[in-house]
Parts: sequence; structure tokens; C-alpha cells
Amino acid sequence: MGDARTPAPGHRLTLLLTCAMAFSMLQLFLLGALGPRLVDELPLSTVVLGLTTTIGFGTAAVLSPWAGRAVDRTGPRRALVLLLLVAAAALALIGAAPGPGLLLGAVALGGLPQALANPATNKAILAAVPAERRGGVTGMKQSGVQLGAFAAGLPLAALAGGLGWRGAVWTAAGAALLTAVWAWRALPADSAPVAPVAPAAPVAPPARPAKAAGGAAEPARRLAVFSLFLGCGTASVNTYLALFGTERLGLGPTAAGALVAVLGVAGIAGRVGWSKAARPGRAEWLPGGLAAGAVGAAALLAGATAAGPLVWLGAAAAGVFAVSANAVSMVLVMQRAEPGRAGQDTALVSAGFFAGFAIGPPLFGLLAQSGRYGAGWLLVAAEFAAAGAVAYTWAVRDGRAGRRPAEAGT
Repeated sequence: MGDARTPAPGHRLTLLLTCAMAFSMLQLFLLGALGPRLVDELPLSTVVLGLTTTIGFGTAAVLSPWAGRAVDRTGPRRALVLLLLVAAAALALIGAAPGPGLLLGAVALGGLPQALANPATNKAILAAVPAERRGGVTGMKQSGVQLGAFAAGLPLAALAGGLGWRGAVWTAAGAALLTAVWAWRALPADSAPVAPVAPAAPVAPPARPAKAAGGAAEPARRLAVFSLFLGCGTASVNTYLALFGTERLGLGPTAAGALVAVLGVAGIAGRVGWSKAARPGRAEWLPGGLAAGAVGAAALLAGATAAGPLVWLGAAAAGVFAVSANAVSMVLVMQRAEPGRAGQDTALVSAGFFAGFAIGPPLFGLLAQSGRYGAGWLLVAAEFAAAGAVAYTWAVRDGRAGRRPAEAGT
């Protein structure tokens, strides 16, 4: 058995995984929420602020294939503890950064927790959660990312008003360290790794083996392309929403941080709700619909350049639709993952998402640098539209082929 500990009860496990997801990306939400302060104090240009996202997610995209294999080999407990320890170190270094150099280095270090987060948490769910509850638990743990956005945009941004932005970031680092101790004590010891199972030759119907064997890898590749475009748009919203509020709409730093909090709360609700709705036979149609809603959210943000209050509706809509689409992608991956490959399939989809996060903000930053925020939000709308086109094409082809996600295993 290897360990006397019993698996964490359902609610405790869900809470722990939610916290792990929050800390995996908290550094980037903090940089976005505290962006106005950082631009003034370090100083940073708006382009360099976007570069922080590029470096963080570029590192995560490069490390994702390794992270997926590592999680499959070592197990979720070790991976989650490593994730939280490295996240604490990265946050501590950001708080100590005297200028852009060390700041960008710390952000690069923070790419490792991002790469580990989805493979490790998905693997934990597959190991401990019954199939019928995985959609709901996945939605909750994916909402942890938006919990991080809420924490960065409201309590930590408010704390920065009293302790300074460095004190707020160091507080987050201490919380990540305490969560690492909790993960080590709460999770059961990792079992021996399970070797990937080669698809067996089908017994019936023998004329259609591709539909049984290809059910996992093909959707993962298509979801990676979808996630690339989705990540481009979502990262631009995360990185520049607060700065848009201060520079173009005249909001103060606290109010601009509250925009990020609205994005986070809406994203939590959307991820939980849409993940529960992502049942076999319906889940493959959801990404396209959510991408269409995200186009509308970007249009609202563009409209806010003329009618400022629309920014609050745009932030909420971006959370409900754009942010939520990634959670549905994770549900689809787990519905079709082959035994022993959940980490690797998740990592492939995450790599596409992270690559989008690396590409999108610098493009938006060039427009923001010249004050062209309206054009920037239209670019985001085009990125979401491209994601929707990929998702819709896949869903149509999947439907014509007669595939059912449940056939690939849960």
C-alpha cells in the first residue's frame, strides 16, 4: 500500500486542486492587476508588461510535453507539491525584483507550475473521482484559475494599497508555500506509474478500428489548435484589461483591479456551469458556442472605448465565455484519455493554450502602446472567431463520423 494516508475526501480534494490551479497562474494575474503600479514604479513599458505574459506562457508551452510525461511517471502528489513550491519561489522573486530583468526571470520560472497544473490536477481527478462526477470537479478546479484572478484583482490589489505591491506579492508567496505543505499531508502517496496501453485490435466492428483507437489523440490535437486561438484572446484580456481601465477609461488603480476581479468571478461561475453541462454527446459542441460568446465579449470591450460602462459587461462576458472554454476542453480531454496518457494528452492541449498566451499579449501591446485599444479588442474578437471556426469544424466532422466521447473511456 505504501502509505497509511487515505485519499482526500471529495470536497477537500476539490478545494486543494482549485487552490493549486489558482497558484499556478497567480503571478500573471498579479502582474496584470498591479500593472499600473509596476509601470510607474519599476518602470515598465506596456510592451514589456505584455512580454511578461509571453515569457511565462512561452516557457509553459515548451515545458508542457515534459510536464505531461513527468506527471504520468511520478504521479499527481509529487507534481502538485513541486508546482506549489516553485510558484512560491517565483512569487517571492517577483516581489524582490529591482527591475525588469529579474522580474522576467521570475516569470519564466513561473512557467513550470503552469505546465504542471492541468496534467497533475486532471490525473488526480481520474485517480480519485468517479466518472459521473468528473465534469463538476473539473469545472471547480479549473475555476481556481479565475479564483486567482479574483484574488489578484481585489484582495491582493487592495493589500498593495497598504503594504505596497511587493508586500502583496510576498503575501501570495507565503500562501503558496502553506498550500504545498497541505498538499503533501493531504494527498495519498503516488502509486506506481501506469504504462500507456496500446490500442487493442477491435473485435467488433472490425472494419472501423480508427474510431476506437483514434478517439483520444485526434481530439487532443484539434483542441490544441482551438486552444491556441483561444489563448491569444484570453491572455490579452487578462493582461491589459486593468491597464485599459486606467489609461483609456480613467479608472483608478483599485477600480481597474476590480475589473480583473469581475473577470475572475464570472469565470468561476462559467467554468463550473459549462463543465457540468459538458456531457458526452454535447460537450464537443460547447467550445464553438463559447467562442462565439467570447467574440461578443470582445465587441463589448471595443464598445467601451466610446461608452465606458460597457467595460464591466465585457469583463463579465469574457469570464463567462472565453475563460470557461478552456475548462470544457479539459473535460473533453478526460472523456477521451487513454489509460496512462491523461497527463500527456492534457499537456498537448495546454501547450496550445500556453502558446496562445505567449503570442497574443505582445500583439495587443503594440496597439495599446499607440493608444489603439479599440483595434486591440477587435483583434481579440478575430482570435476568438478563429477558435470558434476550428471548434465548429471539429464538432461537425465528429458528428458525421458518429463518434461518442463516452466510447473513448472516461
